[in-house]
Amino acid sequence: MARTIRHFLLLLFLVGLTPAIAPAQEAATSNSTAPTVAPDPFGRETPRSSVTGLIEALAKRDYARAANYFDLPVQQDARVLDGASELARRLQRLLDSGGSLTPFAGLSNEPGGRIDDNLPVDRELIGDLRIGEGEAPITLVQREVDGRRVWQISHDTIRRLMTVPATHVTPPPTSTVPSVNVAGAPVEDWGLLAGVAALSFVVLRLLATLALTLMRRGISDPDSSGVYRFFHAALPPLSLFIAVIAFYGWAERLEVAIVARQTLLRYAGGVAAIALVWFGLRLVDAIADVTIARMTRRARRQAVSVVTLLRRAAKILLLVFSIVAVLDTFGIDVTTGIAALGIGGIALALGAQKTVENLVGSVTVIADRPVQVGDFCRVGDVVGTVEDVGIRSTRIRTNDRTIVTIPNGDFSSRQIENYAKRDRFLFNPVIRLDYGTPAEKIREAVRIIEQVLKSHDKVLQDGPRARFASFGESALEVEIFAYINLGDFGESTVVRQELLLSIYEGLSGADIRLAVPARRLFFVNDNAEEASSDDPAVPSAELDRS
Repeated sequence: MARTIRHFLLLLFLVGLTPAIAPAQEAATSNSTAPTVAPDPFGRETPRSSVTGLIEALAKRDYARAANYFDLPVQQDARVLDGASELARRLQRLLDSGGSLTPFAGLSNEPGGRIDDNLPVDRELIGDLRIGEGEAPITLVQREVDGRRVWQISHDTIRRLMTVPATHVTPPPTSTVPSVNVAGAPVEDWGLLAGVAALSFVVLRLLATLALTLMRRGISDPDSSGVYRFFHAALPPLSLFIAVIAFYGWAERLEVAIVARQTLLRYAGGVAAIALVWFGLRLVDAIADVTIARMTRRARRQAVSVVTLLRRAAKILLLVFSIVAVLDTFGIDVTTGIAALGIGGIALALGAQKTVENLVGSVTVIADRPVQVGDFCRVGDVVGTVEDVGIRSTRIRTNDRTIVTIPNGDFSSRQIENYAKRDRFLFNPVIRLDYGTPAEKIREAVRIIEQVLKSHDKVLQDGPRARFASFGESALEVEIFAYINLGDFGESTVVRQELLLSIYEGLSGADIRLAVPARRLFFVNDNAEEASSDDPAVPSAELDRS
């Protein structure tokens, strides 16, 4: 069981994790003028590819091909080839009888193998053989064949295979019912392993459902309980993950064909990675929902934008991890793709300037906090309410109920006027009096207006004033300057209306007339001769029209 857990933890650690660049030593020794070496026809460049090729040969019962995965003399005669084929048969029978191989994702995919396994640099442990009551390790050794560095089964493992008693490698007696092979393994072995996997998942899923049902009955308000929400999000994917662990334990104990076992264990590693990503996605959603609800109750709208941005970023990272893990499970080398990112990084950066600019703009908007979700603001020519601050853009709903989407790179560089941050409203109208108003009446009008301002409880008493400001084009102008001590725009309009009505009532009661638009026109006769024949005392005629 300890070996099973060790293999499984190693699988989870290594799945999807491949270096993005070649080792420095390999880069230093590479030479552009060196002769090109063709790839190994048997795919023995790494421990993983060597074990995979061996399993494929055993699945096809191609023992002549499987013999190439043993460290044998380069000059091979017919007797050596027959002996190597027999070694391959022995290895398959011992593996079918309880031996084990390291799962696919736990095998090193580097040409140099693992360097942290306390083995010589040219040795790699890939499994165990069960011989009688004991176990013997299966190791690979790195050799140079035809100018290539390849991994083959070591001499130590070959000697153990040759010394195994015939009773341990004798095939079981054939039954009267012929066995049907599918993909190199008996169909009953595939069925047994698939049944164990399905049973593990069903049992653990039922236990998770039962646990959630009991928790829901024991909690008065489960929808608002953080503990229940956590377990509701965690138990379904965790039941799948634990089912994979249970399947690993059972598969290593069953005496089934190594081809079927190794194949299903390979894809079980991908299922485990998907279960972890599923768990991460549900956990991110649960934590984000609880945090957003709490921030909304506390009116911390900017925190809602930050939580939304972090949720999306975390989900993207988890999905990228799952894609890499699944590709690795299917044997697609992601090292080349990751290394290509470095080569194409400059081209990608040039082609994605706007995208990068918008991402930086998102960080700027969230860090600087010029607006929050729900704020009424003006951004350039756009006036409306902020509905969402996303990774790429910000959405604003205008007064016409349309949605305007502004890229965050552009949004962060514009002049932003946030009306929601206003703590008071300026009351600054101009009262226009008729030109026929006497000076005393003007002073009385100023006193009436100031009295109205000082008597209202919503006017900030920090120097409210009314002053005779200027002789306007058609009126005597009295300017008012005061602040309405409210932060809500709707309430401020009500107070503004009350102040204007009170001023109008006060001026009307004092018989002070407000000016109406008027214009005086003067007509001048420019004909000098006509002007001399007329009365010189009347040079022009005046028309006053209002």
